[in-house]
Amino acid sequence: MRKTFLGLLAPTLLCWPLVAAEPARPNIVLIMADDLGWSDLGCYGNDFVETPAIDRLARSGMRFTNFYAAGAVCSPTRCAVQSGQNQARIGITAHIPGHWRPFERVQTPLTTMALPLDTVTVAETLKSVGYRTGYVGKWHLGNSPQHQPANQGYDFSAVVSGPFLPGRFRVTHGDQSLKPRPDQFRTDFEAQLAEGFIDRQQDAPYFLMVSPYAVHIPLASRWDLVEKYRRKAAATGRKLPHPVYAAMIEELDGLVDRVVAAIERRGETDRTMIIFTSDNGGLFRRYDYQPEADDEVTSNAPLRGEKGQLYEGGIRVPLIVRYPPLVPTGTTSNAVAISYDFHPTIAAITAATLPANQTIDGVSLLPVLQQPAAALNRVAVHFHFPHYHHHRPASAIREANWKLIEYLDNTDEVELYDLAKDLGEQDNLAPEKPGRVADLRQKLAIWRNQVGARLPIINPFFDPARMADWYSLRNATPIDSKARKRFPPTERD
Repeated sequence: MRKTFLGLLAPTLLCWPLVAAEPARPNIVLIMADDLGWSDLGCYGNDFVETPAIDRLARSGMRFTNFYAAGAVCSPTRCAVQSGQNQARIGITAHIPGHWRPFERVQTPLTTMALPLDTVTVAETLKSVGYRTGYVGKWHLGNSPQHQPANQGYDFSAVVSGPFLPGRFRVTHGDQSLKPRPDQFRTDFEAQLAEGFIDRQQDAPYFLMVSPYAVHIPLASRWDLVEKYRRKAAATGRKLPHPVYAAMIEELDGLVDRVVAAIERRGETDRTMIIFTSDNGGLFRRYDYQPEADDEVTSNAPLRGEKGQLYEGGIRVPLIVRYPPLVPTGTTSNAVAISYDFHPTIAAITAATLPANQTIDGVSLLPVLQQPAAALNRVAVHFHFPHYHHHRPASAIREANWKLIEYLDNTDEVELYDLAKDLGEQDNLAPEKPGRVADLRQKLAIWRNQVGARLPIINPFFDPARMADWYSLRNATPIDSKARKRFPPTERD
């Protein structure tokens, strides 16, 4: 296997000398934040929140400007990362278990409630070539014990559940002997678990996925950081991001700092690829926002939209990759890439074989990681979110700089944007370019058919007077938005 791989790569090694010094099988650490927006970091233009560790990571590696989360919410993207597939193939198209509007124009499809056990995950691909594998943090790909990381290729797992404040969270699956200190915040605990896994590794290469809950709602953070950003907001007159949200981003930055430091203490900087990204775009407000009770959280400007939408603000997210033997320092790539590219990229760099009986929708990013201006073997990326959440059910396609959003709520509405000229998606060109619209709609329909994407159907119970009512899929009861606690908590409790 190894001789064959080197033989195939021989011409590539001559073209890119950096690869010759590359360790055969590097350690890989994938950090995936939750709900972190494209413009939430200093290295992506944020001048309010302090993210020195993540900014250093970007300066020492490659920063992507056109990277997409595969889904507009968490579970779909997590499915895509593990499988290397667009999540529409598996049917995990909403966050598990999701919610619905029973009186809307259309009935939306149910989502698959767990990552199928016969799905070959990126961890299982790496175990086939001798990797030790670990998972820390949020999983959200099934709630039952049998659908946890331990049964999906991870040797060590600590699935953490519960909100951020001390005493509110715990390890629910995996090594439940691991317990936080009484005064410990969740992001600090997740960093500690990641450090512990790295420190325990010996001779075998390892793969660690760190999935902190930050910066998901309900927002809460260390009191000193919240006060710091309250003072900063008062001094600058800045209303967004919310001080609690800003504090959580700095906590996330601290987790990244500790993971990087753990690798560097072991002298493994040149033997470890670090990937940092987010599972979807930033959250602006709750899906059931109540103006009299809820705070607004952040803005994804200059992008339009937020989590739960197929506008750029809901799906375009940060991606930073550091691996000194391969990735040129301080570089930027404009290549269009997406979450399900991680599985084939990691397989390529470790000489692992992708699963033979599992369609892989992603492409290896290895050419771009070596040469930022390189082209990828890709025509388009596709998105499918057939649910009501922060917006309407929709699919989308991006081909070159053209992006089409097609609504699936029996309205026959489409929007067309030229992202090269209109990053903020303000100028809908659909009325002016019917030919382009027809072409992209046809391609999107063909793709949906190829992957077996589930579609909404006309709702016989449509009621305009009740169409905004939310119901829980956990117990099929109405969601009483007015009865819940204020969002987010901004006081010490």
